[in-house]
Amino acid sequence: MTFNPLEQRGIPLDRQLRNWRELNVDPIDPDHCDPYTRCRIITMNGIEVEAILFSHQLARHTVDPEVKRQLARVRYIEAQQQKVVNWLLPGVSSVLETTIAYEQVAVDLTAWVARMEPDPYLKQAYQFGVLEDFDHLYRYANLYEMIEHRKAESIVDGLTEVMPGRPTRLHHRNPVDNVRDPYAKDETNPLSKLHALTIMSAEQQTMNFYMNTGPTYMEPIARQLYQEIGLIEEEHVTHYESLVDPGETWWEQLVNHEYNECYLYHSFMEQESDPRVKAIWELHLNMELEHLHVACDLMRRHDGRDPASVLAPELPNVLTFEPNKGYLRELLDTQMDLTTLGAGYVREAHERFEQMQEQIHGGEAPPSDRVMTEHDEMFGREYRVQTEGEHPDPTQREK
Repeated sequence: MTFNPLEQRGIPLDRQLRNWRELNVDPIDPDHCDPYTRCRIITMNGIEVEAILFSHQLARHTVDPEVKRQLARVRYIEAQQQKVVNWLLPGVSSVLETTIAYEQVAVDLTAWVARMEPDPYLKQAYQFGVLEDFDHLYRYANLYEMIEHRKAESIVDGLTEVMPGRPTRLHHRNPVDNVRDPYAKDETNPLSKLHALTIMSAEQQTMNFYMNTGPTYMEPIARQLYQEIGLIEEEHVTHYESLVDPGETWWEQLVNHEYNECYLYHSFMEQESDPRVKAIWELHLNMELEHLHVACDLMRRHDGRDPASVLAPELPNVLTFEPNKGYLRELLDTQMDLTTLGAGYVREAHERFEQMQEQIHGGEAPPSDRVMTEHDEMFGREYRVQTEGEHPDPTQREK
């Protein structure tokens, strides 16, 4: 069934404010929930955080006090939504357990987007990035067994494999080689805009999470691994945000943000297996429909354009969390040796890449390698979840 959010009215803005009792949601049960319910929660938290941060930036760049007030009204509701969504995560889960769920999001969300992306250049950007998140999942899973003596399969539940991706030590590139070419806003498929905004927001939230939680660990190897992967997440945010056309006006960006929230809440409402969480997705969708109309009014008033000229006439097919094992194995078999050069991709280690590797590693093994050495010393093996057979790359198979 087609769904055009521009034709739907949601809950009036003055009826969206919730009291403490309504905000005080019960968290999911980490031992019995659908792992993809947790993935949807993590994704929507990142989307809401991006919406709030973008609104603050827009407010700081406008002189019109009425625009500031209108943004503040919507932003406060967005902040309530973010609290409800993020507070669905259970306090009994450790930071490392949540981290593994964050990486499961990065793997299966980015893989699905890569599969569905119509633009070949943008598709390659997602394919490149997902092999790095795949390796991060593997490193954190080994750290999890070392520190908490538990297995990541209890979190990913066989939906996502855990094995080496592009080795984390090779993710450290010269910053200029993390900048991609943007899509052309007036020519690209509207779905491509939604994809870029979604993955940028998810990676940004992962970056924020790691740079705030990393130093809370006492174990040196954990602190160091979070520091290393936290820096790579900064690279990923650079990689994905540069895909967005910087020529989009503030108002164009605002309606894209609100439209994307409608798209994702609608998608997750359609597939959610937990009735209580599904009700939250439905409520937030009805709130976001009104936020979109507010943004559209601002665009008409200040940009002099009809938002329908830049938005899709109806929501695309729902974004789906589902296993991507075969697709990821294909990428592992064909793209493990890629790195970036300028806005493109190459297979050889060029001079800028080698200089960066030399400078940051300083002739020593990085934390991502040392965590594997320490795990092997402790258990005599690596931790992997390979439900579909041996690793596609013979050099990455267990010795």
